[in-house]
Parts: sequence; C-alpha cells; structure tokens
Amino acid sequence: MVRADPQLRLPVILSAREVRRLLSHVEAFDCRVAFTTIYSCGLRLGELLRLEVRDIDGDRRMIHIRSGKGNIDRYVPVPERTLILLRQQWKSHRKRCLIFPAKGSSGQEAPVASQPMCRMTLQKAFRLALKSCGTKKPAKIHTLRHCYATHLLEQGENLRQIQVNLGHRRPETTAIYTHLTSLSTTQHLKRLDAFMSDL
Repeated sequence: MVRADPQLRLPVILSAREVRRLLSHVEAFDCRVAFTTIYSCGLRLGELLRLEVRDIDGDRRMIHIRSGKGNIDRYVPVPERTLILLRQQWKSHRKRCLIFPAKGSSGQEAPVASQPMCRMTLQKAFRLALKSCGTKKPAKIHTLRHCYATHLLEQGENLRQIQVNLGHRRPETTAIYTHLTSLSTTQHLKRLDAFMSDL
C-alpha cells in the first residue's frame, strides 16, 4: 500500500504586537490572566485549567505543570509580571486549590467551585477579543503557545530550553518554530543578498 507523505502544516503566528493588542481587548480579568499565562509560560489550555495554588512557586519563579501531555510533569519559568497577575487572580476568589475556578452562572461561585473554568468560556472570550482587536488571522487559544515559542526564539533563546519549557519529548517537534521566526528569515535574506550580490 502506498501512503501519501505527511504534510508539514505551519501554525498561525501572531506578532508580539498583535498578542499584546489582543490581550488588551480581553474584558474579563480572569480570562485576560489566563491568556497572559498561556502566552508567557507556553502552556496548553488544559494545563492552565488544572493549575493549583500549590503549583505556583513564587520564590523560584516556577510553575509546576502536573501530568502534562504524555502524563509528564515539568517546571516552567514564570515572568514576574505574570506571577503578579496570578496572585491578583487568586485574591479575586481565594479558592484554596484552583487558580482558575468556575464562577458559575451567577459569577459569584468561584470560592466554592469544585471545577475549573469552562473551556468554552475562554474560547468565547478569545474569539471576542480577536474580533475586537481587528486581527484577521485565524488564531485560537493554542496559537498563544506557538507565539510563545516563536517569540522566544526571536529573542535569542536556544531551542533546547524552549523544548524543555514546552514539554516536547522530541527536538524535531520544537524545531518547527525555526520556520516561523521573522528574525531567522531576515538574517537569512541578508546573508543571501550578500552572497548573491555579484550575480
């Protein structure tokens, strides 16, 4: 049996400016903190929703991701600004375990919630913010994780560290982001122009 070669499909990427504009258009505070955390720590949506108070290590500036994809734990560095927002998010409800508890239909049930926020609530908030900020790209919440990796690579972070942060088992999975960085394209074009200038 002959099988077709798998196609490499590159994910949608927002620029750093587009991400910040998008976040500024998220109205609900808990949704804005959720999206900021996903973007600044490279989390999957499920990982975010399972975050508990015990997972935030403020002294070491790390988040403990428990049972990530493949049931693997990892630690992820958390920026100071995100840490401040996570503390504000917890203070908004003071739930003993969950960082992002469900608020319920009344919007007041977070302190006693036994479940995390609803995925659909976050997806709706993301779509509304995307429309409000005028971005035409077909981005989704998971796009923020792709942007995290791409933007870190553009800032000079090494691919191995990004692989560890994302929780990828294989370096080939992380290497896809080298196709997405505007910086590498710009540098490549400069070298290409210099080499081919005498044609």
